[in-house]
Amino acid sequence: MENSKYPKYIFDWMGGLILFAGYIAGSMFVGVLGLAGKFMFKLDFMQKPWFMMIANAVVFCLMIAAFDFLMVRQKTGKKLNFNFSPTNFYTYLLIFPMMLGMMFVGEFITSQIPTTGPFFGDFYEFFENLMAGLTDDPVVMVITAVIMAPIFEEIIFRGIIQKGMINNGVKPWKAILLASVLFGLIHGNPWQFVGATLLGTVLGLVYYKTKSLLLPMLLHGFNNLCSAILIFYTQKESFAEAFEIQEWMILVIGTVLFSVFFYLFTFKNKVRYSEI
Repeated sequence: MENSKYPKYIFDWMGGLILFAGYIAGSMFVGVLGLAGKFMFKLDFMQKPWFMMIANAVVFCLMIAAFDFLMVRQKTGKKLNFNFSPTNFYTYLLIFPMMLGMMFVGEFITSQIPTTGPFFGDFYEFFENLMAGLTDDPVVMVITAVIMAPIFEEIIFRGIIQKGMINNGVKPWKAILLASVLFGLIHGNPWQFVGATLLGTVLGLVYYKTKSLLLPMLLHGFNNLCSAILIFYTQKESFAEAFEIQEWMILVIGTVLFSVFFYLFTFKNKVRYSEI
């Protein structure tokens, strides 16, 4: 690893502060652009889907750049770099069904969270209105959710946070879990928190086993693409509704899928990768 082209950086409280500082700087920059558009061009850019897409990209890029220049290059003398190598076809046959199984399990657990009541009802209505605004432009939503989000979020949560914690001596399973919980929390609502946290564990496991950030990016994009297809082509928000079956059946199918392919990927797939 000492001769690797990939820097062996760590992620600790200082790294967390640097990422947060990058987030603040990016948010302030986006806010200034939005205000400039409102006063100079009399246009409310902040409500435009394309502006939200660009804003997300700016914030993520500044977070990554801040960690690169203030943490990685200062500590290792190398620039932030990741392994994006493809893998053998057999591994793809294992990880995508495993991901789909966890998507089904996550959907069932999410369906148990209330969407009505004095707290959950108002919160869910706000969340639904927010999502409705994001889906106004299908092209922008697909670009944002299926391409940009998987790239930026996997770099930050798996590439920087998870890998950095493992480099810092944290046990792999703890690093995967912590990165997944943080990934769930940034979604800002209990319904997406459950699914994002569960799916994050699969993404983290795949990254840890293969050492290639390409694979969790592809899985992340696959998950978001499935959600986009459900919304745009079936007008439904869940597999159970789209297939007109009970949620408990989705749980059973998901549990079987995940268990079988998790076992095959973790214990029977002998291919291991390393960063060189």
